[in-house]
Amino acid sequence: MKLERKGHRVAPFQKFLKRVLRYSMFSILLIAFSLTIGILGYQHFAGLKMIDSFYMSSMILIGMGPVTEMKDDISKLFSSFYALYSGVAFLSITAVFFAPIIHRILHILQVERDEDDLN
Repeated sequence: MKLERKGHRVAPFQKFLKRVLRYSMFSILLIAFSLTIGILGYQHFAGLKMIDSFYMSSMILIGMGPVTEMKDDISKLFSSFYALYSGVAFLSITAVFFAPIIHRILHILQVERDEDDLN
């Protein structure tokens, strides 16, 4: 998937929407992957039920913090490492989601400036 470069015209709106959809779907895939890691880990290491594991993983992944106290050392270690992973994952997923939108805005601004410089 090639993005427009500095000298290229801005992509048609239809192509932009397809690009946004593709990046959004990839972001959803990354969220699902991250939630799966958390759900399986909390079930295995903390002994939480499926719904509690999903709730805990979701809250950690979005940065709200833990909702259940971890009782033993292994569950505390998993929770700590999952929280560190989630911090990086949240920022990365946000960047992937907004990348085509920011690229388009910056490209429009660059094209407009270049056209003004020619006049």
